[in-house]
Amino acid sequence: MQNFAYVNATSIDRVPSLLGRTWDEAVVMAGGTDLIGEMKEDAAHPKRIVNLKTIPGLRYIREDKTGLRIGALTTLAEIEMSEVVRKGYAALSQAVFVIASPQIRNVGTLAGNICQRPRCWYYRSKDFPCIKKGGARCYAVDGVSRYHAIFGGGPSYIVHPSDSAPALMALGGSIKVVGPQGVKEVRLDDFFTLPDMNVRRENILRPNEVITEIVVPKPAPNAKSLFLKVRERDSIDFALASVAASITLQNGVCQQASIVLGGVAPIPWRATAAEQYLKGRRIDEARAQSTAEAAMEDAKPMRDNAYKVEIARNLVKQAVMTLSA
Repeated sequence: MQNFAYVNATSIDRVPSLLGRTWDEAVVMAGGTDLIGEMKEDAAHPKRIVNLKTIPGLRYIREDKTGLRIGALTTLAEIEMSEVVRKGYAALSQAVFVIASPQIRNVGTLAGNICQRPRCWYYRSKDFPCIKKGGARCYAVDGVSRYHAIFGGGPSYIVHPSDSAPALMALGGSIKVVGPQGVKEVRLDDFFTLPDMNVRRENILRPNEVITEIVVPKPAPNAKSLFLKVRERDSIDFALASVAASITLQNGVCQQASIVLGGVAPIPWRATAAEQYLKGRRIDEARAQSTAEAAMEDAKPMRDNAYKVEIARNLVKQAVMTLSA
């Protein structure tokens, strides 16, 4: 780990000027559970760390008539224990519950979980100058690709590690961002970026921008949501594949569907074809199976990860059947 300066930010308005204009200049730290790991693994070398925990007013869960508002520094444990989230935004509550361990959820923040960096072993190893770190190639292409992307890959084949991000996307969430030009709100569907747009980053945040709030619109009265995850270990493990889904039914007919896959692409992957297939149709087991097939029709597995196609297909079917019951 290299030497770095450490700054305690006192107001959100000052953060953009403390961060600077390049990624090599400074980074923000919230819970620090991902950043410290990156630094120890020689994947990040910030010259300055800007601590956000000293800024008041960024840790809250509030619901009003428009929906849910969560401060960027709100811990995953606080969201997990929130009765408001559990009753009205089930997919988010269920997603947070299966993130890492209780100890990590007590420290890790929602914004940090959304913005965490890839867990790819090539990216995290100092022995591989991979393309995510400025190298020439993605080592997963000719190497071991068991945990890599089956959608949206190239030139990097990492998968997005967040569980909360697919849930928030399925619920129609957005984020508020503060930068030199002020405050803007960005839909999560527009927040994440594929490697062919920017191979070094996973989202549209600029070096001197920071998330301050997560916003989730109030669900329709007859909408239901859930989050399902398959992992190798029952605890403290990232998704081999996951699905966050929200379905609005009226008289047994799907009025609106939102299906987002996790663990299978460099970004939370919206299954647009599956959503369109469900809308306006009555749901039964055959329809759920066809929806699952539609969700996977564009999958392009690598040498070692074709198993993800079957897992994700089964998750989508299970989610649709459960929500339509």
